[in-house]
Amino acid sequence: MSEPGADTRSETMRIKRHGITTRLWHWVNALCLLVLLMSGLQIFNAHPALYWGHGSSFDDPVLSIGARRGPDGNPQGYLAIDGWHIPTTGVLGWSRADGQGQVRAFPAWATLPDSQWLALGRQWHFAAAWVFGVLLAGYLVYSIASRRRRRLIGVHRGEMRHLGREVAAHARFRFVRMAGYNVIQKLTYLLVLFVLLPMMVLTGLTMSPYMDAAWPWLTYLFGGHQSARTLHFISAFLLVGFFFVHVLLVLVSGVFNNMRAMITGGYRIERRADEATAAPETDRE
Repeated sequence: MSEPGADTRSETMRIKRHGITTRLWHWVNALCLLVLLMSGLQIFNAHPALYWGHGSSFDDPVLSIGARRGPDGNPQGYLAIDGWHIPTTGVLGWSRADGQGQVRAFPAWATLPDSQWLALGRQWHFAAAWVFGVLLAGYLVYSIASRRRRRLIGVHRGEMRHLGREVAAHARFRFVRMAGYNVIQKLTYLLVLFVLLPMMVLTGLTMSPYMDAAWPWLTYLFGGHQSARTLHFISAFLLVGFFFVHVLLVLVSGVFNNMRAMITGGYRIERRADEATAAPETDRE
């Protein structure tokens, strides 16, 4: 509660929220993830099924996408999960390209390249994966070594008690422009940076014959090559879910302000007139 007579008027001020390192990392990795996703779907199309366990049977996938002849005699796409078939004609399993119907798990517009070209898809995937993996490793080291970065994304004592309030505010699309991240953002970024992205990189390495020979323990860690492939795709689609939520929140919490922060570094925040004038915590280098 404010003291009697305190000035509670709010004002906006422009700060430098993101440094050049963070901004470059963000946009290069956004491009890498897009290439990885689309080329990964191309690779999946070559064998559109996922399995689980060291002794998994290729006759019993946990998930598959394909097409079969329907009651009307025409091909119908389907997504099968543990034997449960979901019709997906026009999106998954059966779609049209260049005016012709094609049996392919993911449609042409979602894959790189758009034609069914596995070799080129693998080249795109591996090129983007090495760039992404090196940048991720460097950024994780930087996030741990930098005291400023640890303060920015680390969850500090007492912040968890505000979690319920932040969840309620986000559910009502009420956002406060602030210099740092709120507890929901911090928990999400920590989960993505230190769990989801490393999981995707490590499971990808597990599927490589060269890495399998060098680090055989990865195969045992993830329960076999087929389990690693399944976890790889699960991680990829969890990242897609994170991306859509991230874009939605950017749009509803001030698209211009957020985009400016990630392009130029400048960001406008709200501050009470009676607050201290000390420089807020930002991500400057």
